[in-house]
Amino acid sequence: MAGVGVLRPLARVSVRRVARTYATSIPSKAHHRVVIVGGGTAGITVAAQLQRSTDLENKDIAILDPAQTHHYQPGWTLVGSGLKPLAGMHRPMSEVIPQGVKHYPLQVSTFNPANNAIKTSEGVDVSYDYLIVAPGLETNFAGVSGLEQALRDPTSQVSSIYSEKTVEQVWKNIQTFKKGPAIFTQPAGVIKCAGAPQKIMWMAYSQWKRDGVRDNINITFATGAPVMFAVPKYSQALEDLRKERNVEGLFQHNLVKVDPKNKVATFKNLAEGTNGALVEREFGFLHVVPPQKPWDWVAKSQLADAAGWVDVDKSTTQHTKYKNVFSLGDASSLPNSKTAAAITSQTPVLIDNLLAVMKGKELKASYDGYASCPLLTGHNELMLCEFKYGGVPKETFANILGGQEQPSRLFYHLKKDFFPYAYWNYYVRGTWFGPSGFFRPNTTTS
Repeated sequence: MAGVGVLRPLARVSVRRVARTYATSIPSKAHHRVVIVGGGTAGITVAAQLQRSTDLENKDIAILDPAQTHHYQPGWTLVGSGLKPLAGMHRPMSEVIPQGVKHYPLQVSTFNPANNAIKTSEGVDVSYDYLIVAPGLETNFAGVSGLEQALRDPTSQVSSIYSEKTVEQVWKNIQTFKKGPAIFTQPAGVIKCAGAPQKIMWMAYSQWKRDGVRDNINITFATGAPVMFAVPKYSQALEDLRKERNVEGLFQHNLVKVDPKNKVATFKNLAEGTNGALVEREFGFLHVVPPQKPWDWVAKSQLADAAGWVDVDKSTTQHTKYKNVFSLGDASSLPNSKTAAAITSQTPVLIDNLLAVMKGKELKASYDGYASCPLLTGHNELMLCEFKYGGVPKETFANILGGQEQPSRLFYHLKKDFFPYAYWNYYVRGTWFGPSGFFRPNTTTS
């Protein structure tokens, strides 16, 4: 979810609101027409667009999420590279929950889709007519031995942009590091924003070049993947950039252990299969992207596929078995890159198909897999990677500015200045549609 909260279990809990009051108390049982699990980017955006929809009657919507804070996670790269303060990357949940939508600060424990019901860890039973599952995924810092210990030690030179608790240390480490081996990791498997592991690497490279210490630092990009990026067009451009900037590529090597005391990172060579050798590398600076996975309470539910993601049709976002259940964002089985930009295209499709189900009509809206990765390659330059299913580029500005595999200063300022502003002022309010801007896309022709 957007965050983790701990609430004492009782049948009726008082809920304080800072800005508005949507649920003055939490009953032992509740029913809503539409229940959204998750108050992150996906859940908030769906709620906001549903509230604004003139086609939805009886707007009885509730969000379940234990978090009290909503995070703009794409901004953590900006914080880690010293471009923005962390304070601007989060707001109280009460400020982003759409007016009229109830927020229950509860943790879902089990789904009972056959009976249109949910049970929370606090013992509250919530039933629904329609369910949208969007709790995100789990960033599993415990999945790398020694990593949690290393991150707690500010002198370890180990950091990560993948948590609001660790992201500020990244910039501190970049500033203080002047000489030696610097390793940036990317885990094998599905992660949030697959470009982020190297965004921070390129920004560190750029800063070290500005500081005049680049020649004293040996940079390695250690990734569990066989290539720089999943989309061939951008992967080739990034591979060329890697070679041009003399960055070592340690491909198909997955970080499994960190020894902060001896400054050693241990990788498994995935190219050798399940019995791949362990490879040790000394480091002076280590940036770690932890492995990521579905939440256990999602993976073990009747809604999940074999891999643990919410099992939905890749075009309609509707559950493959339970027709009144939909999912989008990081928790869904949609086989595309898990980015905030992808949600801008998924949300209108989900809403149009949800409304169709409510009216007993055919589902006509279709999601083509659009996702975007605004990939920072240094100060004042950014490669705006946009693509759809199959790794096919779907570039917004190509006809105007040329191929987007070429880093641009304009794209840099979109990421640094415009996107955070648009997120807080339009995106979470349901009035921003990504490549379509302020104009809602035609979901039947996308």
